[in-house]
Amino acid sequence: MARNPQDLPMDTSHLPSRAEAARQRAAAAEAQAATRARSARTPEPTPAPQRSTTPAAASTPRSTSASTQRQAGASSSSTTTPQRRSVLQRGAQETKPAYDWPQASSGKRSPKRSATAPADKKKPLSKGRRWARRIGKGIAFSMLFLVLAGLGVFGYLYNRLTIPAADEVALAQTTTVYYNDGTTRMGTFSEVNRTIIDASTLPDYVPHAIVASEDRTFYTNSGIDIRGILRALYTNITTGSRQGGSTLTQQYVERYYMGDTTSYVGKAKEAILALKINNQQTKDEIIGNYMNTIYFGRGAYGIEAAAKAYYGKAAKDLTLSESAMLAGIIPAPSVWDPAVDPEQAQSRWERVLNLMVEDGWINKAEADAATFPQTVDPNAERTDEWAGPQGYLLEQVRAELKATGAFTDEQIENGGLTIISTIDKAKNDAAIAAANTMNEVEGWNPETMHLALSSVDPNTGEIVAEYAGHDYLVRQQNAVTQDISAAASTFKTFTLLANQINGGSIEDLYDGRSPRRFDGLAETVENDGGYSWGRVNLTKAMQYSINTAFVELNEKIGSDKTLKVAIDAGIPEDTLGLDGTLLNVLGFAAPHNIDITGAYATIASGGYRITPHIVREVKNGDGQVVYKTIIDPKQVFNATELSGIMPALEAVMQRGGTGETVASLGRKVAGKTGTSEEQKSAQFVGMIPQLVTTVSMYQSDENGNPVPLTNIGGLDQFHGGDWPADVWLAYMKKATEGMDNIDYPWRVSVQQRPRLNEPVQPAVEETPQSMPEEQEEEPTQERGDNTSDEQNTPSPQDPNDTSDPNTPGNGGGSTPGNGDNDGGQNPPGNGGGQDGGASPGSPPANG
Repeated sequence: MARNPQDLPMDTSHLPSRAEAARQRAAAAEAQAATRARSARTPEPTPAPQRSTTPAAASTPRSTSASTQRQAGASSSSTTTPQRRSVLQRGAQETKPAYDWPQASSGKRSPKRSATAPADKKKPLSKGRRWARRIGKGIAFSMLFLVLAGLGVFGYLYNRLTIPAADEVALAQTTTVYYNDGTTRMGTFSEVNRTIIDASTLPDYVPHAIVASEDRTFYTNSGIDIRGILRALYTNITTGSRQGGSTLTQQYVERYYMGDTTSYVGKAKEAILALKINNQQTKDEIIGNYMNTIYFGRGAYGIEAAAKAYYGKAAKDLTLSESAMLAGIIPAPSVWDPAVDPEQAQSRWERVLNLMVEDGWINKAEADAATFPQTVDPNAERTDEWAGPQGYLLEQVRAELKATGAFTDEQIENGGLTIISTIDKAKNDAAIAAANTMNEVEGWNPETMHLALSSVDPNTGEIVAEYAGHDYLVRQQNAVTQDISAAASTFKTFTLLANQINGGSIEDLYDGRSPRRFDGLAETVENDGGYSWGRVNLTKAMQYSINTAFVELNEKIGSDKTLKVAIDAGIPEDTLGLDGTLLNVLGFAAPHNIDITGAYATIASGGYRITPHIVREVKNGDGQVVYKTIIDPKQVFNATELSGIMPALEAVMQRGGTGETVASLGRKVAGKTGTSEEQKSAQFVGMIPQLVTTVSMYQSDENGNPVPLTNIGGLDQFHGGDWPADVWLAYMKKATEGMDNIDYPWRVSVQQRPRLNEPVQPAVEETPQSMPEEQEEEPTQERGDNTSDEQNTPSPQDPNDTSDPNTPGNGGGSTPGNGDNDGGQNPPGNGGGQDGGASPGSPPANG
C-alpha cells in the first residue's frame, strides 16, 4: 500500500531543536540589522580600532558564537548524516564585523558585550562633558537673569529719574583760594559766568557746528549710541582704561545733571536719563540747553558767555568761523584755547568746517571762504583780584595743582574747591612793601628792571611769601618760578660744601692773587676790579668772594663735585648753563629764584631737601580734604658737614663781608651774595633757622633780552650786596617780628684745621694793587645801614703772606676786592635769549 510521503519516517537528528532554531534566527536578524546600520552610518574618523557590535564576530580563537558551539555539539553526536547548515546559519557566520579587533598577544579574552544589546545605543557622556553641559546651562541662566534684572533696574530708574529744568541744573561753583590761615581770602579763579539765552535766536550754523563736532548722529539717535557704548566697553575691558561712548545728549546729562562719572553704574544712569530726555524734549530743546550750559573755557559757561569771552560780542552775532572754533575746542577748552595752543585750535577749527561740509550743513565754498578768527586777550576779563602781585600767586597755585595730575582745568576753575595756600598774608604784605621800596630809588624802572623775592620755611618747604612781579595783568611771567638769571657767586657755597664733604676745611689756604691762569682756560681769571689777594683761607675767600681762590679750590676737589652738591641741594639738573666745568663755581648756571631759595633751604634744614610748594591742601564742596601736599624730606647732607661751613657763610653777613648790610637785623644770618658778569644779575640769599629768603634783580630790553643792570640811586655799581640786600633786610625785619632768635638745632661743634696748599706761582706778571683813595659817599638816597659790596675791604696782602688771613684790614670806601662780580653771562630774565654760561675760553673778568 502506497504511503503518503508525509507519512514516511524522517531522520531529524541533524536538525537543530526548536529552541536552537529560534536562537539562530535571532542571531541572523541581529547580524542583518548591524549590517544595515553600518551601511547607513559614516565610520568615525579615528584611527583607534572599534569594537564590533555583531555577536557572531569572535575577538579571539576561543571566542565563538553560542550557536556555533551548539552546532559543534550536534555534529559530534551524529555519525550517519552529514551536517547541514541552514541559510540563516551561513548568513550569520559569514557576516563580517565593521572592524576586526587585533589579536591580543597575551591571549586574554576580550570583554564581552551582550548579544542582545541594541547596536545603535549611544555611549554615556564623560564626566568632563557632563560638567561642561552644566556650566553652559548655568551661564545661560545667569545671563538670562542679568538681562531680566537689567530690564527691571532700567524700568525702575526710568520711572524714578526726573529731569530738572535748564536753569535748575547744578552748575559749576566758584573755586576760592585762601591764605595759610584758611579763612583770609586771596582770590578766585573764575566767577561762574553764564547767561541763559533763547537758542532759537542763534544762526543755524552755531548748533550745526556743535553737532558736527560732537555728535554727527544727534538728530537721528535716541539719545544714546549703542555701538559707541559697546566699542567703549570693549576698549575699557581690553585696555583697562575708561573710555566713553557719549552722545551729545549724554554729555549734557553727565556734565550738568550727574557730574563727571566713570563708574558703570553712573554711566547706566546717564544713559537712562539721556533716553528719557530724548523722549520728553525735542532735539532743538536739547541742543539749546546744551549750548546754554556747556563749558567753553575762560570761565565761560554757555554760548553767550563764550562769545563775549573769546570775541567780545553776543552769541547771535557770531560768524561761521567763530562758531566753528568754539565748537572745536569743547572737549578741552582750557588746553585748546587759541591763546594757549593756537595750532591745535586752528586744527580743530578746520576739522569742524570739513565735517560741516560732509554732513551738508554748509557747502565747500562757504568753508573755503572762512578764515581763522582772532580772539580777545583772555586776561582782559580778569578781576581786580588778579591785578598787581597777587595774580602771580593765584596762577602759581593753579599751575601747581594742575602739575599734580589730580585736577582738570575745569575742576580747578569752577569745581567749587577750597584751596588753602602756604602764603602767610602778613609776611607776603611785608614782601610786597619791601619790593615797592625800589620804586622810590632814582633810576629804577619796574617795566624793564625785574625783582623776584621768595621766602621759604626750610622745615616744611612751604613758600610763606613771594613777590613775582609788580602787576600780573601787565606781565604774565612769574619772576620767581619762570624767570631765570645767573646764580653768580651763590654757587661758591656748593663748592665750599663739596670741599667739606671730601675732607677739606674752611681753614684751608688758597691763592687769591689776580689775575691767574688755569689749565684748560684760554684766558685768565680775575677778581673783582682785578684786586689781588695773598694766600687766604676759605672763610676769608667766602667773605670777600675771591674768584681766583675758589677756582683753584674747584680745580683741586674736582668741578664735578660742585655740580653734584648743587643738584643734591635742589638745583634742577636741567638748569640752563649747569655743567661740570671748572668755572661752574662762579655761577654760570641760570636757575629760577625759587631754585636758589630751595637749595639754601636744604642747608638751613640740616641737609634735608624738600621741594618748595605753594599749596597746602584742597577741599571739595562738602568740606572733605581731597588733596594734601605730602612733605617728604630727603637727607642729602649731614649735620657735621653743614656745621663745618656755617662760620664761612655767617662771615659773609658780618661787618666787612659782602653782605654786611643785613648785620643790623640783630640775628645770626648766613648766606651769600652774587653778581654776574657785566652786572646782568644781582643775587642775595640769606637764611636763619626759620626762614630762607632770596632776592634777585635783573634787567631786560624791550624785547626781553638781558642787559646790564643800570646803576641807580647814585651808586657806581649794582652788586648783590647793594639793592637786593636792602630789599631782603626790609622784608626780614617785618617777617621776623615775634620770631624766636635761635640757632640751628642740628648744629654741632666741628674742629677744623687748615690744609695748606703749595703756593702757586702766577703765570701772569702782576703787581698788587694799592687801595683806591677813600672817598666820602654822597648820600643821594637814604639807604639806612646798607653799604656797597666793596666797602670795608681789607688792604691787599703780599702774595706770599700767609699770616692771619682772617683779620680784615683797614679798608673802606668803594674798593674792588670783595669779588662779588663773579662772572657768567646772565640769561634773559624772561627765560629766553642767550645761554647762561660763558665758554671756558672766556672766563669772567672779575669775581
